[in-house]
Amino acid sequence: MSIPGPGTFDIDCDLLIIGGGINGAGIARDAAGRGLSVLLCEQDDLAGHTSSASTKLIHGGLRYLEHFEFGLVRKALREREILLRAAPHLIRPLRFVLPHDRHQRPAWMIRAGLFLYDHLTRRELLPGSGHIALRRHPAGAPLKAEFTDGFEYSDGWVDDARLVVANAIDAAERGATILTRTRCAAALQRGGCWHASLVRADGSSIAVRARCLVNAAGPWAAHFQHAVFPARPEPALRLVKGSHIVVRKLFEHPFAYIFQHPDRRIVFAIPYESDFTLIGTTDIDFQGDPAAVAIERQEIAYLCELCNHYFAQAISPADVVWTYSGVRPLLDEGAAAAATLTRDYHFELENDGAPMLSVFGGKITTYRKLAEEAIDRLAPLLQPARGAWTEHACLPGADFQGPTPSAAAAAGFGQFVRQQQQGFSWLPPRLVARYAHAYGTRIGQLLGGCSALPDMGEEILPDLFEIEARYWIEREWALTAEDMLWRRSKLGLHVPADGAAILAAWITGRQQCVGDMRGRCEG
Repeated sequence: MSIPGPGTFDIDCDLLIIGGGINGAGIARDAAGRGLSVLLCEQDDLAGHTSSASTKLIHGGLRYLEHFEFGLVRKALREREILLRAAPHLIRPLRFVLPHDRHQRPAWMIRAGLFLYDHLTRRELLPGSGHIALRRHPAGAPLKAEFTDGFEYSDGWVDDARLVVANAIDAAERGATILTRTRCAAALQRGGCWHASLVRADGSSIAVRARCLVNAAGPWAAHFQHAVFPARPEPALRLVKGSHIVVRKLFEHPFAYIFQHPDRRIVFAIPYESDFTLIGTTDIDFQGDPAAVAIERQEIAYLCELCNHYFAQAISPADVVWTYSGVRPLLDEGAAAAATLTRDYHFELENDGAPMLSVFGGKITTYRKLAEEAIDRLAPLLQPARGAWTEHACLPGADFQGPTPSAAAAAGFGQFVRQQQQGFSWLPPRLVARYAHAYGTRIGQLLGGCSALPDMGEEILPDLFEIEARYWIEREWALTAEDMLWRRSKLGLHVPADGAAILAAWITGRQQCVGDMRGRCEG
């Protein structure tokens, strides 16, 4: 792919961001809000890889205390509070139960860890930890009789893919350009700027000139850095695969579990999508194409075996209804086991000529702080009009009580859901609740002009009406059935086996209709 010459640029911007995961979208949002002109390109869909393959938690990382990562845990715990306020429709409190296995970590060690977890930073929104008698606690009922004591503590659950989309929407509304299905084919420093060639899925190209380049390509970040700077030593990274399984729900109560394993790893069992239990994650070194990552039989067996150690109701691979895997690029500090690698992030700034900032590592909980620090690093070079701002701003849909996040708004989300169910009483309450969680206060944008079910258009699949599918296409960059069923929503778990094919046919028909209308207008 050739690099465009002077005077032939389609887009001229301050910042070109490579990667549409949580880090790229967060950086785009922060930069656009500071007054910089921003272009983000993503080779696939937003959150198409690692950022939609998380355990769906906003948490400090209790187990990281065992590796003495107090700074990372403190930072993550502080961000947990900020994010619970900034997006209570996408992030909600979740109470965890840790059954005590007397053959593993001693009770005093767990108590000490939970005490630190409660007190490493200021905590306002979540209750503290405590000891529980499992025979008298709802979470004890599904467990084997041998587990009589345990501990409970709080963290947060997140719709990870929608969190990425919310950041991209906010960035776009502040002036950023978001291009999905668009890869950066080449980038070259020239005249103190970056000249880049972007290629869309249809093969068309876009010529870009940018003052600065941000490499937020996730598992591909090291490869991209090496392609741009072949002589630069590659960073010390390890690609680690994390896999999850989903089974029919194993318990009726709202608590989640954190299970210990003799290999010192931990696994979560989380209530998921009303009818299911999410179980994960594994930590396995990965080699190969991150776009082709998939769970292995041994991982499924491992997760089932660990759950069967604790739950009275045994599960087997035959009970798994869905799996997903993601690849995380983690800093390699010489740890022998993938599970012990740090989840903190690292920047590398190349400032010989046009600057390029590469982002390595990180976790979804600390994405906002990562983005803020990234633009702070570049601020002396780009001179943005405004300073850091995201700590005290709501994400789109979270302005229940105004544009500034508050503890009251976070605590009052349940009341907001009930109000929406009353206001849209012509819709099933469960559907309104899903809309409220997905779109927050923007539920009015989704349902504007509708006052009865026929106004929603065709019911393409159960609980998926035409109005929502169009919204995803027109406002959230969705293009395929997979985008809609597994990232803009998790309806893929609830629709018939041929649901993806039915939705794909609807998308194709809509595209043909739009093309026919455009042709008539041009004629």
